[in-house]
Amino acid sequence: MKKKTAKFLAMILAMAMVSIALAGCGQPAGTSGSETGTPPSAGTESPGASADVPTGTGKYYNPTDSVEYIIKDAAGKGKVGNWGLGNEYEVQALLAKYGQPITFLSQAFDMDGFDNDTILLASAMTYNELGLVKNSYAGGYGYGDKVGIIDMNDEGVAMLEDNIFCTRVFAEKHPNTVKAFLYASMKGWEYACNNPEEAAEIVYKYGSSVSSEHQAYMASEVKKLVETDTKGNTVKDYGRMDDEALQQTLDLAKQYIQLSDPAAAEKLKSMTLDDIRDTSYWEEAMASGGQFGPLEKTSVAIQLKWLPQAQFMGYYVALDKGYYKDVGLDVTIIPGGGDIGETTAVYTGQVDFGVTWVSNLIAANAGGMDLLQIAQVYQRSGLVLVYKLN
Repeated sequence: MKKKTAKFLAMILAMAMVSIALAGCGQPAGTSGSETGTPPSAGTESPGASADVPTGTGKYYNPTDSVEYIIKDAAGKGKVGNWGLGNEYEVQALLAKYGQPITFLSQAFDMDGFDNDTILLASAMTYNELGLVKNSYAGGYGYGDKVGIIDMNDEGVAMLEDNIFCTRVFAEKHPNTVKAFLYASMKGWEYACNNPEEAAEIVYKYGSSVSSEHQAYMASEVKKLVETDTKGNTVKDYGRMDDEALQQTLDLAKQYIQLSDPAAAEKLKSMTLDDIRDTSYWEEAMASGGQFGPLEKTSVAIQLKWLPQAQFMGYYVALDKGYYKDVGLDVTIIPGGGDIGETTAVYTGQVDFGVTWVSNLIAANAGGMDLLQIAQVYQRSGLVLVYKLN
């Protein structure tokens, strides 16, 4: 069922995770080679857990097979895959939870390995690769309901993803600009989540990197990540920072991010939430009613992680609907791609704001950058492990 179009489409989408710029702090383990990772320092099974026996025969897994059984079987065969580009830490934490070595296969930027059974448990983002696996539109593999997933949120190892950040210095020097940008951006996200089909069309108009069908699928799935937290609760305070979820992300980052620079590694160990986020800008922006003092800077730019797609629909909606102009801002949205690293772009002053995963920001700050999270757009992890059903 291999498809050249699927391979190309999945490749350009999955590469959104490449930008984990860690200037001066080395690279995390698990980014090269056919099998990557380091032994867990303290991997234990869940209290009271016991692996079940498969409920039937077959090449793959049964709907009644437990998460523990599936993970132990796939890990024992060395067939758990991940890209190793910043969200492998969740996979490693999951493997350690069930007492498995935290090694994994280096997964390509497509789902061919899953399709040809090279990988039994493949990493997939709910709004991207999972859609390609399940759907039959252009670029899809068409498995439909013949797949199951293991959700990082349900397993208690979720790490938060897309946020909005700037440098601490920029925020301190331009507080009204930061608040105005946050207010308009969250208004864009609220509209996008309330109107995902229209939001998908808007993103497509601005130069979508995927088909219109996949763009629509992405928008519907991104909405869930923005409006649901790691425990399944509904969130309507767009952009809020949940300290409990952030702390879990930081704790897992400390355990699984491997930095080659000793000074950076030591800094990572002592890091607290105050080293990565400040909730006051978002809180004041949301309470402002769109009224701010004089803006210190009116022309700003935001660096995305990848090409135009519904992953970033809130910013394109805010631009298209004039929300940025309403607060006095002229905003340029800069797509990512290639060697562009959002943390480096913001740190060096090439742009004013950026979108990154919290783990990327943590690693960058450990390496000497003083970046500041000012909003958390995605309230839960979008990473799942997908497997075939008999």
